[in-house]
Amino acid sequence: MDLSVPRRHGDVSVRLIRNRDARVLQQQLIDNRAWLKRWEATSPDGPVSFDMRLGIRRLLQQFRDGSGLPLVMLWDDEVAGQLNVWGVSRGSLASATIGYWVAEEYAGRNITTIGVAMATDLCLRELNMHRIEICIRPENHASLRVVEKLGFRYEGLRRKYIHIDGDWRDHYSFALVREDVPHGVLDRWVRGQVPPDAARVPPSDRI
Repeated sequence: MDLSVPRRHGDVSVRLIRNRDARVLQQQLIDNRAWLKRWEATSPDGPVSFDMRLGIRRLLQQFRDGSGLPLVMLWDDEVAGQLNVWGVSRGSLASATIGYWVAEEYAGRNITTIGVAMATDLCLRELNMHRIEICIRPENHASLRVVEKLGFRYEGLRRKYIHIDGDWRDHYSFALVREDVPHGVLDRWVRGQVPPDAARVPPSDRI
């Protein structure tokens, strides 16, 4: 299986990150600082140096080790953002978590929705994973729309779960398992067969 070959749906595609993506991704992160800062992972130990080339090398090493799958999302073959499958666990758990960002100029084009659907299908159908999770801050309404549109199932509130934008933040947890989508996440979304309330957060958990 060649993961460098893009998986495509219309104008949107995903492929394995490349070392030569460093320049465009770093520039997008700089240009979109105000757009992305609120959702960026940070370190409780203080600021860390930012080197996209080194970051990509580390991500690709994780891919070779089988612990991650770093992808870029593209619009009409132009890099629009990044999608990272991390925390890959094999064996009896066979699960992973997806995180992502898209540049502001590409927002509103369903790039993230389609990218997450294709990445989830890739994990469940080609990489033989069983469960994919997405954790989202309650304030991140754009990301919540992604899991609503794709029918990720709400699984609970995780208090002070990830260090984001300088502090430990609460997150909602959503997931899909292979049995939920026997024909694939993207196919279910395209056919309009997504369960309407799967991602609904109960009133008791709303923040």
